[in-house]
Amino acid sequence: MLDKKTLEEFKQKLLDEKKQLENELAQLANKEGEGEYEAKYEDYGRTEEDNAEEVETYTANISITETLEKNLKDVNDALERMKNGKYGICEKCGKKEIRIERLKAYPAARSCIVCAEKK
Repeated sequence: MLDKKTLEEFKQKLLDEKKQLENELAQLANKEGEGEYEAKYEDYGRTEEDNAEEVETYTANISITETLEKNLKDVNDALERMKNGKYGICEKCGKKEIRIERLKAYPAARSCIVCAEKK
C-alpha cells in the first residue's frame, strides 16, 4: 500500500497533468460539457486553399482532442480512485497492487502489469 507522502506526490502529479491537459484542450477545442470537448473549426478564409487548410487542421484537431480527452478522463478517474481509497489497486483483477514503478511512469494507470499484458 502507498504511504501518505507518496500518495500526495502522485496526487500532485495528477493535478499538474490535469491542468496541462485542460490547457491544451482549451487551445484546440470548445468545452461542450463535463469532460467533453469539440474540436474548434477555424475559418482561414474563402479560397479553396484556405478551405482545404481548415479541413486539414480540423481533422487533425479532432484526433488530438479525442486523445487529450481520454487522457483527462484517465487522470480524473485516478483522482477519484484516490478519494475512494482505491488508487494503486488493479481495476481488472481487484487484488494486485500496481507497482510503484508503473505509477511513476503513468500515475493514472488502472491495472497491474500482469493484467495490462493480458490485453
